[in-house]
Amino acid sequence: MKLNKWGIVTTDMAMSHLNLLRPVLCRFLPSVVRTPLVTSSRVPSLPHSSCPVLLPNYVRHYATKKSKAKAKGQTAKVNINAALVEDIISLEEVKEDMAAVLTTLKEDFSRNLSIRTSPGALDHITVTTKDGKFPLNQLGQISMKSPQLLVVNMTGFPEAMTAVTRALQDSSMGLNPEVEGTIIRVPVPKVTREHRENLVKLAKQFSNKAKDSLRRVRTGAVTRVKKSKESVSEDTIHLVEKQIQQMADNYAADIDKQLATKTKELLG
Repeated sequence: MKLNKWGIVTTDMAMSHLNLLRPVLCRFLPSVVRTPLVTSSRVPSLPHSSCPVLLPNYVRHYATKKSKAKAKGQTAKVNINAALVEDIISLEEVKEDMAAVLTTLKEDFSRNLSIRTSPGALDHITVTTKDGKFPLNQLGQISMKSPQLLVVNMTGFPEAMTAVTRALQDSSMGLNPEVEGTIIRVPVPKVTREHRENLVKLAKQFSNKAKDSLRRVRTGAVTRVKKSKESVSEDTIHLVEKQIQQMADNYAADIDKQLATKTKELLG
């Protein structure tokens, strides 16, 4: 190693060492660093072409962090303050109203779409009389004479004969009652393929009716939320509306599941 008269390494020797280190430096330093290692007019900067371009790796790394931060921000927006929501609307009450729609659908399926005959098959039918509305089993005694025949004994309330007969005819079960004095004979349709398919159509009608009721609950809730625009930010209103929509979507999916299960049961 050559030293000058003051014992300092000469420039030529320093450049020689720099050239030896250049492959290592180029490996760890990005090409975006253009500043020379030694601020001297006699020492040229590293050639741009001698180092690989590392900038794309940094861009991808930055984009990944940015997208993660954005995703975290979106998740945080969904978790709005529960107390703040209660000041706008009770989501628990909305949920209860939506759950009631699903419960009604299940009851409709159970009462109206059974392919098995039993005395309880007519219990749900509501009879409208001059004194009000009453369940059929409170006005007449229902019994089963055979798998294809139900009998309603109206001895206790003969004045309600006409109203009961009309209620049976207007029911969704496709019944054709026959009156014999104070006895109403109710033939039960045979379980044919056509009958099963008709029940499936009726099941779809019930499910569509349930979805209509669900939409009314959702629309009513959203309308109440929008009335709070003056006291709550638009972002908060939007998030509450989104939660209501998600609840409605979940119950709509449950309705579809109930319909699919009932259809499979009816078609055998």
